[in-house]
Amino acid sequence: MIATVSREIANIVAGLVRPAFVQTAALCTRDGPSGVEVLMIRTLTRKLWVIPKGWPMKGKTLAEAAAQEAWEEAGVRGRLEPDPIGAFTYTRIKKTGLPVQCRAQVFRLHTTEVADVYPECTIRTRVWLSPAKAAARASIPELKALLQRL
Repeated sequence: MIATVSREIANIVAGLVRPAFVQTAALCTRDGPSGVEVLMIRTLTRKLWVIPKGWPMKGKTLAEAAAQEAWEEAGVRGRLEPDPIGAFTYTRIKKTGLPVQCRAQVFRLHTTEVADVYPECTIRTRVWLSPAKAAARASIPELKALLQRL
């Protein structure tokens, strides 16, 4: 364990490992018939189940950018909590095929509106699930843990 941590620190110091790119994500929830439900969407290329996420946006806080991603990728709007409730790290495959590490700050969005037509409605799959079922579908360990705490 100590040797692994020492190696990681040495790689960072030597410039061999880049810090993760900052992203923002929206954990969209609503009250369902059996309790709280979480919105999950599929990624476009690898078809993994995640929550809406994306890059920071000029002129918007990370929380506001998360709300914008929730609208564009999943067609939901709602009351946003301004402080992050957690974060998760994942590997994103860029268009060039290069993998990069991203660290998404997660903001909770209490959903008040669900649209049938939204910017990515023709290319995204969305589903509302219990936190336990959402956690079971999530492939990112830190996201899975965040969902299990709901």
